[in-house]
Amino acid sequence: MRVRPEVGTEPVHPSVTRFVAAVVRATAVLSATIVMGIVMKPALATPPASPFPTDGVAHPELWPEAHSTGLVDAATEDFITDLMSKMTLREKVGQMIQGDTETIRPEDLKDYPVGSVLSGGNSAPLDARDDAPVADWIRTTEAFRKASFQPRPGHIPIPIIYGIDSVHGASNFKGATVFPHNIGLGAMHDPALIEEIGRVTAAETAAAGVDWAFAPAVAVPRDDRWGRSYEGYAELPDITRAYAAAMVRGLQGEPGKARIQAGNVAATVKHFLGDGGTSGGVDQGDARISEQDLIAIHAPGYISGIEAGAMTIMVSFSSWNGVKMHGNKSLLTDVLKGRLGFQGFVVGDWNAHSQVPGCTGGDCPVAFNAGLDMAMAPHRWKELYENTLKEAENGTIPMARIDDAVRRILRVKAKLGLFDPARPAISADGLATPAHRDVARRAVARSLVLLKNNGNLLPLKAGSRVLVTGTHADDIGLQCGGWTISWQGSGGHNADFPQGTSIFAGLKAALEGTGGSATLSPDGSFSVRPDVAVVVFGEQPYAEHGGDRTQLDFSSGDRRGLDLLKRLKADGIPTVAVFLSGRPLWINPELNQSDAFVAAFLPGTEGEGVADVLVAKKDGAPNLDFHGKLTFSWPKRPAQFALNAGEPGYDPLFAYGYGLGYGDRVVVPPQDETPAPAATLNIATYMTPGKVLPPWTLNAKGDVAGDVVDSDQLQEGARRYAFTGNGRITITGPAADLSGSIGMSLRLDYRMDAKPTTRVTVAMSNPDKRIDVTKLLAEGREGEWTSLLVPLSCFADAGADLHQVTMPFALETDGRFGLSISGVKLEQGAASVNCPSILAAK
Repeated sequence: MRVRPEVGTEPVHPSVTRFVAAVVRATAVLSATIVMGIVMKPALATPPASPFPTDGVAHPELWPEAHSTGLVDAATEDFITDLMSKMTLREKVGQMIQGDTETIRPEDLKDYPVGSVLSGGNSAPLDARDDAPVADWIRTTEAFRKASFQPRPGHIPIPIIYGIDSVHGASNFKGATVFPHNIGLGAMHDPALIEEIGRVTAAETAAAGVDWAFAPAVAVPRDDRWGRSYEGYAELPDITRAYAAAMVRGLQGEPGKARIQAGNVAATVKHFLGDGGTSGGVDQGDARISEQDLIAIHAPGYISGIEAGAMTIMVSFSSWNGVKMHGNKSLLTDVLKGRLGFQGFVVGDWNAHSQVPGCTGGDCPVAFNAGLDMAMAPHRWKELYENTLKEAENGTIPMARIDDAVRRILRVKAKLGLFDPARPAISADGLATPAHRDVARRAVARSLVLLKNNGNLLPLKAGSRVLVTGTHADDIGLQCGGWTISWQGSGGHNADFPQGTSIFAGLKAALEGTGGSATLSPDGSFSVRPDVAVVVFGEQPYAEHGGDRTQLDFSSGDRRGLDLLKRLKADGIPTVAVFLSGRPLWINPELNQSDAFVAAFLPGTEGEGVADVLVAKKDGAPNLDFHGKLTFSWPKRPAQFALNAGEPGYDPLFAYGYGLGYGDRVVVPPQDETPAPAATLNIATYMTPGKVLPPWTLNAKGDVAGDVVDSDQLQEGARRYAFTGNGRITITGPAADLSGSIGMSLRLDYRMDAKPTTRVTVAMSNPDKRIDVTKLLAEGREGEWTSLLVPLSCFADAGADLHQVTMPFALETDGRFGLSISGVKLEQGAASVNCPSILAAK
C-alpha cells in the first residue's frame, strides 16, 4: 500500500513504519501506533505534572534500571587494585585532571601526572596549526604517550588517554572523512549505517594516535534556536536511543572487546543530561522541565549507550531546574552511577566545572564530590591539580571518592588496551580511504529529504544543461559546518579538504556522465540558457553558543539564496533549491520560488552523494530514490521555535517523518510569506558572551587589532583587542531611545591584558562626548576578569543625546593598551561611584 504524504499532515511512509517498528521503545510517554502498515502521529503525550518538586534533585526510584556491559571483569579489577596500591595520592589526583594541548606540553607530565590530554575544537598539534597534516597529530599524540610511560623515581607509568571531538568523523584532521552532522544522520533512519560510520570514525581517529572520541552526542533538541540543534539526531527520543547504541558499538566494537590496537576508540555519550531541553533554546542554559520529561525524552540515549558498553559519559554545561549538571550529585552519582549502573568514568566539558556556584576553573571540589571523575581544565589544569590535591589531603574530597574516580579511569584505560604501548593502528594512510569515503557518500545520499518536487522536476534528466549557483555550491567547508578542522568550522576552503568533493563537482561529474553539463556561476548569470538551475545555499558554519538564534526566519539574515531564486524564476528557469542547514528554518519565501526543494542539512565532504540522488541515469530512471525522512518538524510560521511532534497545537509545514520520494505526486502549494512581527529592539544587551547580538555590530578602527579568545568561563567567549596607537572600538546599530533609562549603567565585562600607557575613554551616542575611565580600569589587575560600570547619567552630563542612540558603546585610546571584552550591556541601577572625569570634545 502506497500512501502519499501531504504537506502539513503526519508522515505515512512505509519506510518510516519499518524503522519505527524496529527501534521504538515503550516508555511512559512515547508510543507509535502502527495500523495496516501506516505510522500514525507519534503519540508523545504531555506527561502528568511531577509529584515531586522541580528543584533539580532527581529521584532515582523513578528511573529505569540499566547496567554497563563489558567493562568490569575480575582480571581487570585485580590489575587496577594492584596498581592503585602502588600509586601515591599525587598520582591518583593527577588521573582526575585533563589539560588541553593549548597549554600543556609533554614535559609537563614529569611534574604533573595528569590522566588525560585533549585537543579542543580550536587546539592544534604541538608547534603547528589546527589545519596541520595528520603527521603532526601523530607526532603530538606519540610525544604525550611516551612522556606518560617515561620511568622516573616515585612514578608508576600510567598511560594518558588522549581525547578529541570526532563528532562527525575524525573532523579535526585535515584529510579525514567528514560525515553528515547528526541532524542529517537522523533523517536516514538507519542504525546499521550509523554503526558503519562509527567504525570509520574510530579507525580514522585511532590512525592519528588518538584514543578517545567525544561522541556520540545524544541530545534531543526541543527548540530549534539552540546552536547545537544539528548535534541531535531527532526531536523525539526513539531514533536517538537506537543510534546511541549503534554509534557506541561502531566506535568501540562489541561490549568488552574494545581495543585501540584494533582501531577502536573510547566513546563518549554526551552531554548528560537534558541539554536539548533548555528554555529558549539557549546553549548552556537551564532545562525547566519535569523529571518525567527528563527521563522519557532526554535519558533514552544514555540508557542504550550504557547498555552498549560506553566507556565514558560527558557532563553538560547546562542546568536542570536551576542546578548545574557538573554539581548535581543526585543525577551524576545517584542516577547515572547508581540506578543506571554506569561503570565507566564521567568527564566534564570545557572548563564547565567553573560554572558551578563556588567554583573557579582552578578549584572545584563540589563537582568531584557530585560524581565528576575527570575535570576538563584546558587552561588552569595546574591550579586545579594543586587545589584538588590539597582538598584530597584535608578530606574536603573524601578518599573513597578519589579512589572511585581513579578506579573508573584506570578501568577504561585497561579495557581499551592503553597499557600496551603497541599502537599498530597509527598510520596517516588510514584517513579517507575509498571504503571510508563510500560509507560517507552513502550517508549523504540517504540523509537528503525531498520537501517539494512540483512538476516532477527531479531527478535531473540525462543530458540536461544545468546551471549551478549559490553560496554553498562549490564550498566543502560550508558543506561540513561547525566542528570541522576548527571549532566553529569557519575559514575552511576546498584546499583544506583534498579528500572531498563539493556539491557542484559531484553534479558536474554525474551530469557529464549522462551526456549533460553543469556550469558553475556564483552570481547566477548565464550566456547559454540552462534547462535547469540548482541553487545551493544555507547557513554559515557555527558551533555551540555561536549558533544560538533569536528567530528562525532564514532570509531575514541572508537573502542571497532568495535573490538568486527570484531572478531565475523571473527568467523562467526551472529551479532546484538545495538548502544546507543545521536545523529546520522558516524558508517559505525560498520554497515558493523553487520548483523543487531539498533539505541537505550539513552533508560533509562527500558532495557526490547529493548528485547520486538528484541526477537520473541515462535511461531516465532515478539513480537512487530519496530515502530521508524528517526527524525535526519543519516550521510553517517563523515563530514556531519549539515545534515538536505529539505536543498540543502541533501544526508544522512538514511534519516529523515527512519526506517525498520519486514515486510521490504531491504538489506543495504556495506558502504564507508573512514574516515574524518585528521583535522589540533589545536595548539592554549588546554583546554576550563574546558574541555581538543582532542588530548590533562591533567595529574596530585605527591602530587596534582584535581576535577571538576564551573568557573566564566560555570557550571563544571574548574578543581581545591590542591597541598600538590611536584606535577605537564601537558597537553600533539602529537608533534606540535611552533617555528613560537614565538610572541604568553601562556595564563592560573585561580582562585587562596590558595596562594603558595613556588615557582610555568611553562614550555613548557621540564619540566626542567622552569620559575618562583610566582610573577605573587601573583598579583591575592584569589577567583577571572584572566589570566596569558607568552610569548613563554620566554620559548625559557629558552632553550625550540619549534620545537617539545608534552607538551605545565606544572605547578609545591613543597609546598602547590591551583588553579582552566578554560582554557589554545595560544594567539596572547606577554604579556606586562618582562619574569619571568628563573630557572636552576633540
